[in-house]
Amino acid sequence: MILRPVLLAMTLISTPSLAAPPQTVAPYPATERGTVVDHPFGLAIPDPYRWLEGDVRTDAKVRAWVDGQSAFTEAYLATLPGRAAIKARLTELWDFEKFAVPQLRGQRLFYRRNSGLQNQYVLYVQDGSAAPRILIDPNPWSKDGATALAEWEASQDGRYVAYGVQEGGTDWRTYHLVEVATGKVLPDAVEWGKYSNISWKGDSSGFFYGRYAKPEGGHLFTAGTLDQRVYFHKVGTPQSADTLVYAASDRPKLTHGLQVSEDGRWLVILSTEDDVKTELVALDLAKPGAAPRILIPYGDHELQFAGSSGDTLFVVTTDGAPRKRIVALDGTAPGHPVSTPLIAEGPGTIDSASIVGGRFLIGTMEDAKSVVRRYALDGTAEGVVALPGIGTAAGFAENGDGPLTYYSFASYNRPTTIYRYDAATNASTIFKAPQTPFDPGQYQVEQIFYPSKDGTRIPMFVAHRKGLDLAAGAPTLLYGYGGFNISLTPSFSVAWLDWMEMGGVVAVANLRGGGEYGKAWHDAGKLDRKQNVFDDFIAAAETLVSSGITRKDKLVINGGSNGGLLVGAVTNQRPDLFVAAIPQVGVMDMIRFTNWTAGRFWTGDYGDPAKEADLTYNLAYSPYHTIRSGTAYPAILATTADTDDRVVPAHSFKYAAALQAADIGPKPHLIRIETRAGHGSGKPTSKAIEEYADILAFAAYWTGLAPPAK
Repeated sequence: MILRPVLLAMTLISTPSLAAPPQTVAPYPATERGTVVDHPFGLAIPDPYRWLEGDVRTDAKVRAWVDGQSAFTEAYLATLPGRAAIKARLTELWDFEKFAVPQLRGQRLFYRRNSGLQNQYVLYVQDGSAAPRILIDPNPWSKDGATALAEWEASQDGRYVAYGVQEGGTDWRTYHLVEVATGKVLPDAVEWGKYSNISWKGDSSGFFYGRYAKPEGGHLFTAGTLDQRVYFHKVGTPQSADTLVYAASDRPKLTHGLQVSEDGRWLVILSTEDDVKTELVALDLAKPGAAPRILIPYGDHELQFAGSSGDTLFVVTTDGAPRKRIVALDGTAPGHPVSTPLIAEGPGTIDSASIVGGRFLIGTMEDAKSVVRRYALDGTAEGVVALPGIGTAAGFAENGDGPLTYYSFASYNRPTTIYRYDAATNASTIFKAPQTPFDPGQYQVEQIFYPSKDGTRIPMFVAHRKGLDLAAGAPTLLYGYGGFNISLTPSFSVAWLDWMEMGGVVAVANLRGGGEYGKAWHDAGKLDRKQNVFDDFIAAAETLVSSGITRKDKLVINGGSNGGLLVGAVTNQRPDLFVAAIPQVGVMDMIRFTNWTAGRFWTGDYGDPAKEADLTYNLAYSPYHTIRSGTAYPAILATTADTDDRVVPAHSFKYAAALQAADIGPKPHLIRIETRAGHGSGKPTSKAIEEYADILAFAAYWTGLAPPAK
């Protein structure tokens, strides 16, 4: 996530030349300090950098500030020893064939593949036993590789694929259609999709999707989005002919996820306005003229659609089960049908559920690791799916009544492998396995548990090269998130592998606020309990130090989005505990986050700053507002992107300006701003490698980790 304009002059202090590693920097580019002060509920809240909320694409003053900061940061990063070697090795490690979980439709198999260093994954199709062929290749769509293939879905008969185009990292989508047999892109174009998936009607005549009205006033990347509506697009017709299927205009904050059941009978719509409370709406597509009905009203429960059988819908719910259970309900019953318990809450948290070969495959998290359990449709337990080890399994999509499906498996020391699974025999076989330029067997992963400030037992994964000498403490990257019911299960990262190859340790803490242990775990880290998340992360760092795995002067903390907020807040609370901090695309202004794009969805976790109690609590930890002048801070590299319309870059702009203005010591406090990139999805490989090379070089320098030999 970086801009590279013309370099400006930068003065380095305490270094004999640009070739020497810089310990301090000065002066930073000048940033105008305004006089804005807000007075909600009788408080006085200064916001001196309010002007940095302007759109970088249209506001010349903000553009000039971004150019100056980017040049300054680039000049600093260029002095870091081993940056070129780290990038070169990262490129080598990245260069292996990668696959995503396939989708089987009729006799056609669809999957995404990257040959190694392609900027974007390519969509392939395989007709029966024929050789795979390219169906959609987004790599020629733009010179910089920043135009991506986003959501895609094949029709039930495999005749068409509907797909979204993501331009420069934005959340906005334009949907197109391709005829699979010929590879011809049809004239159909559907605009203004956002926060939506695509789901085909059972007869393959068209697809359902969610969209917003065309934005007005030139605020495409900053304005809030309200009144999402579900439409049906018929193949071969203009968007103006699309049929409105469902809207809740009296509740314009709702956004709608949608899914057509595998038998084509039901369109299920799951609606939420804060990612916490959910409503289930169903439309019986077998009944002409039928209207969508609310089957489960909006309430304090999380819902997932798990499949159907005739009139019966199966739903995963937290109602009465913090770790989730599965219930059945009659979609034809009047009113709000009474649900029947089917699969009770178990020892693990249900993460996914589908019906394959006439039985349920239930993905659960048990101490943040995947366990996949099998059940008959009447709820009878039928054992587990044997997995390759400790890691994360994902996929298991339905395929009509057929027993075959596909899933992925990965861990911190294991790149993603794709498996074909036969539900009839409960057997897995490798479909695609990566041939890597490294030996995954040279790395080890363990899970430890530690007490947080209030005694809560927190899990943490620790990964490093086998045989690594920890006697003196090793340079360590500590990563966390802790929010929105999102779980950090084992995954593979080329950047983390590069760090481990150099002799570093990767630690991932499963903080409260996530979904690792269900609703209660999530609830314990949100709203007026958000401090628990920060305490959990601080305790993780203290555990890594007290156990001898690392030392304070070798510890770097990192997180993105809500994890960027985590890093910013914890840095302000315990700046003595880390040598460096890297908050990525963080939510840094906890007073004004609802003013932009997706911010309104976050009130379920953060509260609503329009309410006095919520604002007062948020103000106590808001990274932008709680920087502690007069205290020595670690080195900080914040990252953001100019087209991030999920967490708008103003969060990081204001935060960086406040850091640079504060008396927090001589270590560098920098911001890295990417062009034509967003919150993360769709980022081209070339930009990802550049960003991670900078992050790893920054972390390696401040922890004393030796970069790879050239």
